[in-house]
Amino acid sequence: MKTFANKLKSLRLKKELLLRQVAAAIDVDTSMVSKFENGERFPTREQIEKLATFFRVPENDFLVEALSDKLRYDFSEEPLAIEILKRTIKKLNLKSIND
Repeated sequence: MKTFANKLKSLRLKKELLLRQVAAAIDVDTSMVSKFENGERFPTREQIEKLATFFRVPENDFLVEALSDKLRYDFSEEPLAIEILKRTIKKLNLKSIND
């Protein structure tokens, strides 16, 4: 399964960009972009939006990929992760019905 980190690095390499060029585009330092590409850190929503704009990719796709990877990371050691996510989905569905 391709991760956000893989996609980010692949896009950068495909466009033959240096880490510092991507970093400048989203106002972070080069080491932060490297950490994003290695899956060591996750960008903020604002940084994801800037990356999507910079690489001209659909923002929603980039957001879903990045945030789902973050959730996977956050819950990777949680034995009740699936149950928690199922309950969260139910709550989100109820909220959308009530809105």
